[in-house]
Amino acid sequence: MRFNFTLNRLFLLCFTPLFLRHSIAVDILKAGQSFNDTQIIVSADEKFELGFFTHSKSSDFKYLGIWYKSLPDYVVWVANRDNPILNSSATLKFNTNGNLILVNQTGQVFWSSNSTSLQDPIAQLLDTGNFVLRGSNSRSEDYVWQSFDYPSDTLLPGMKLGWDSKTGLNRKLTSRKSQNDLSSGEFSYEVNLDGLPEIVVRKGNMTMFRGGAWFGNGFTRGRSKGGIFNYNSSFEISFSYTALTNDAYRAVLDSSGSVIYSVWSQEENRWRTTYTFEGSGCDDYDLCGSFGICSSGLVASCGCLDGFEQKSAQNYSDGCFRKDEKICRKGEGFRKMSDVKWPDSTGNLVKLKVGIKNCETECLNDCSCLAYGILSLPNIGPACATWFDKLLDIRFARDVGTGDDLFLREAASELEQSERKSTIVPVLVASISIFIFLALISLLIIRNVRRRAKDNGVTFTEGLIHESELEMSITRIEAATNNFSISNKIGEGGFGPVYKGRLPFGQEIAVKKLAERSRQGLEEFKNEVLLISQLQHRNLVKLLGFCIHKEETLLIYEYMPNKSLDYLLFDNGRRSLLNWQMRIDIIIGIARGLLYLHRDSRLRIIHRDLKAANILLDREMKPKISDFGTARMFGEYQMETKTKRVIGTYGYMSPEYAIGGCFSFKSDVYSFGVMILEIVSGKRNQGFFLLGHAWKLWNEGKTLDLMDGVLGRDEFQECEALKYVNIGLLCVQARPEERPIMSSVISMLENDNMPLIHPKEPGFYGERFLSAIDSSFSTSNNVTITLLDDGR
Repeated sequence: MRFNFTLNRLFLLCFTPLFLRHSIAVDILKAGQSFNDTQIIVSADEKFELGFFTHSKSSDFKYLGIWYKSLPDYVVWVANRDNPILNSSATLKFNTNGNLILVNQTGQVFWSSNSTSLQDPIAQLLDTGNFVLRGSNSRSEDYVWQSFDYPSDTLLPGMKLGWDSKTGLNRKLTSRKSQNDLSSGEFSYEVNLDGLPEIVVRKGNMTMFRGGAWFGNGFTRGRSKGGIFNYNSSFEISFSYTALTNDAYRAVLDSSGSVIYSVWSQEENRWRTTYTFEGSGCDDYDLCGSFGICSSGLVASCGCLDGFEQKSAQNYSDGCFRKDEKICRKGEGFRKMSDVKWPDSTGNLVKLKVGIKNCETECLNDCSCLAYGILSLPNIGPACATWFDKLLDIRFARDVGTGDDLFLREAASELEQSERKSTIVPVLVASISIFIFLALISLLIIRNVRRRAKDNGVTFTEGLIHESELEMSITRIEAATNNFSISNKIGEGGFGPVYKGRLPFGQEIAVKKLAERSRQGLEEFKNEVLLISQLQHRNLVKLLGFCIHKEETLLIYEYMPNKSLDYLLFDNGRRSLLNWQMRIDIIIGIARGLLYLHRDSRLRIIHRDLKAANILLDREMKPKISDFGTARMFGEYQMETKTKRVIGTYGYMSPEYAIGGCFSFKSDVYSFGVMILEIVSGKRNQGFFLLGHAWKLWNEGKTLDLMDGVLGRDEFQECEALKYVNIGLLCVQARPEERPIMSSVISMLENDNMPLIHPKEPGFYGERFLSAIDSSFSTSNNVTITLLDDGR
């Protein structure tokens, strides 16, 4: 099941407050008092109101609810959502024994707090949005009843989901039946109480999607989005979240099962989404079946865990089966899987044992144990989670370092095969593939040297080779980088760590070292060497050499002392170092380098991964395009092509490439346009929000509001700022044929009197995920998307 989300579904609960309302007290209702449908209660600091409302102007149904006082169109709690009062006046009575009762004009009861007998009770609306009952002399938080224990479809900061031993309640959100029907729907947002604690969305009793298992200070790696989990198996298992500012916050479970965390933006006069929890892509529960694993880019793809293979090539949801069923034999063991979401951890699928220090032995001694994970419980100590029966709903984390380690049980035969591969493959690569590769490189270098010598009227001699040769020894590089000392490490990207070094004659270098877990490999390495060794331009990074030694794969570049553009641009402290003129020079420099790749280079290159992280800055702040591992070469008359393996970075990929695998020179133009808007605004294009925001401001005549706040208005002229935003928006238009080519972009950049051109809607505008932008953009089931690390 896949849920779609658009900006038009903001979970608006439009209602009409009844008649001319007036407050009967500041925040308190005393025993014996009542109030009718013309009155309200207001919290002490006037943040929330409690009163009666109808769902629409034409509705005859009356409800008792709570809403933000300053935002009267957003109800956060409804008492009688499943039993509205029809065609009658309504009154809330507060009995002397401490019970709240909602009645119509004939005295028929439509809702009650069912609270116990209480001496001298008061009912109070708090500034948290919680409506509570307590004794007038009791402690401030000693409540006999509270609305927070009976949530509707909205979670407020401080409100808890989950189980509380004091009340015996399992608190959860329940969706509406539909946008226009406030009664309880079929979706719930709750804490799993059977197994490891985790947040889940269920449709009835069926899990639709779930968060990761929780222990410690967050969801196994602290990804709780400001959430707080309280766990004590004897007293409480609950989840809540905190407000980071004094703004209005809420999380709403809508009628389709999506949960949207949002904050009220005073500037934009709307709810701004901060986090979405919904079942789409790899978050769709059990998408890949038992023993399957999901990889998520902009679209989801299913595979099998190591040692398993697909049951059905047509239906991934059928899951996978073990290649070697002979388990619990001598020689078997575990394979570590890093950066994954742990399997479904409910019921009999998982066991938790505390005080266990050797989880591997614990699992190995039980033939039915399929996998284990290591925990450290707060105030308790080490523990093991072990999984049985089947492994469901595993996915790779989208970002490196945000997932957890899972140790998967493998048959002895699979481990033996892996060991043979690990010893044989490097030898074969070193003795065959690498030999052929180096031979090709050497021939290429010799041919280039011969050609250049001939072009310059110089007779070629073999003695010239060592001056131009790209291959460097590992000893030389280790000496230059102080044996890859941590103090020499200057960054990390999709390829792996980057180290600063200095050659014996004083030249500074940057060494990219292919990481073991890198998403790029030998093919990308060869591609980068073969392409960049033949490219010469002042706005392209210069490759000085390469090295392949045993399992080490290295690329050596000229050192860029000012690091990458994203290092400066997206840091609040460093961004002020980029004045307006520097930003203009960087934009123009990138454009010239891109024009060289597209038109003036003999090879005609499409970069395919243009982004701020791949723009390096030299001592004079001149930009140089880097990282050609995923670049593609085009023929002289070739304009576009299609691939089944989409490679790029979220936020920079054009729609036609991300959705359908079609790429052309216009794909790079789109990425360049994203960078222009990032450079002028100082904001990162997260979730494609920046593009839509820029386009909206352009249409409203408020384009200057997009400019980076650290830039003084005296640094640039208004017409100049408008020109650069205009060019950026033209480059990110949804249709590739409507984007300019780079030669036209250069002309516009260099034209001081450029007439402004109204841009059309940008790619992905108004889309939370990959809905169809146009019927021409269709996604093949065979397309695989690989997202590269962009340093976010």
